[in-house]
Amino acid sequence: MTDETTTKRLDVRKAIPLALIVVAAVVGAFTLRDVLTFETLRDNSERLTGWRDANYALVALGYVAIYTLIVAFSLPGGAVMTLAGGFVFGIMVGAPLTVVAATLGATAIFLAAKTGLGDVLHARFQKKAGDPGLMNRIEQGLRENEVSYLLLMRLVPAIPFFLANLAPAFLGVGLRNFVLTTFFGIIPGTVVYSSVGAGLGEVFARGESPDLGIIFEWHILGPILGLCALAALPIIINHFRGRRNGKDGTVS
Repeated sequence: MTDETTTKRLDVRKAIPLALIVVAAVVGAFTLRDVLTFETLRDNSERLTGWRDANYALVALGYVAIYTLIVAFSLPGGAVMTLAGGFVFGIMVGAPLTVVAATLGATAIFLAAKTGLGDVLHARFQKKAGDPGLMNRIEQGLRENEVSYLLLMRLVPAIPFFLANLAPAFLGVGLRNFVLTTFFGIIPGTVVYSSVGAGLGEVFARGESPDLGIIFEWHILGPILGLCALAALPIIINHFRGRRNGKDGTVS
């Protein structure tokens, strides 16, 4: 462990972006929870399609910008925005726009957390670990399977999106792997919700609400779990390889 690592201190200036995100998230939770709703989307559906028809490119850029801000500041309404993307642009355009916007927003909050607190907390955890080799073993396990762990965090529907954005920042995860696994890991869920959004015209006509629980239906959840299994395969292989090498007295 280097002197630089052990002497890291919290730079208040670097923590400002994360502090602003936390404040915005708290304020947004109370002020926007009744704004970005399905009812709002339904009541403004004709206006949204009118704007799209009048200036497609500008509306698409606006959608990406708003979605990025929602994710970056952990504001409520992400699911409704994904539905809106599918409704306004269709699945073939809406899903890619959503993936790009969500990745940009996730990267912003990841960098804010990593710069503001992540590096400091990581260094202090290393310093206070009772077993000097404990942190190194944890980090080694994470590094060997970093992509697999990050993909699992994105693919498992039960893990909140904001948690999957913040936790890697506090575990020393690299920016490149975070961005790539976020981009590809959120594609399945985004496609599902965008497809629901693409069919909202008929839902509005019937006066019904969309079934957002569709992602937990077996014909949707099964393939996602299959992707989870593929993502976890390297972890399982490395685990058993390490146990076998340990029994043989060799170092993996």
